[in-house]
Amino acid sequence: MNYLRLGTPILATAFVLLTPPAIIARNDIRTVGIHFAPGATSAVVEDSITGYETVDYVLGARKGQYMNLSMATDNTANYFNILAPHEDAIAMFNSSMSENQYEGTLPETGEYKIRVYMMRSAARRNEKANYRLEMIIE
Repeated sequence: MNYLRLGTPILATAFVLLTPPAIIARNDIRTVGIHFAPGATSAVVEDSITGYETVDYVLGARKGQYMNLSMATDNTANYFNILAPHEDAIAMFNSSMSENQYEGTLPETGEYKIRVYMMRSAARRNEKANYRLEMIIE
């Protein structure tokens, strides 16, 4: 019966070690609403992030509209994801695979999130990224 008592702490430890740290860090996302000027089809944001800081730029768009997003940055570990309306975790686009440029037709109507972040290796070193995000919706 000793083996049953020895197994319990091992399972408890494994659970703690396997808990994803992303769940804990998600509360640190700063949210910024994007509103185009009357008659405009684009907006530009210039900002910076440091370390694990993350920013969600939220903008409304309609199904079938064309979106073009591009980001210029001074840090090669700085990227953005696009999250479709009602989505908070799974990206419909990940710029780390497409050189910080997105072009496409939007699949649904609602509020899209452009999530700007730093890759974990740079975030751990508390690096800073200055960026310029250009958003065009036609």
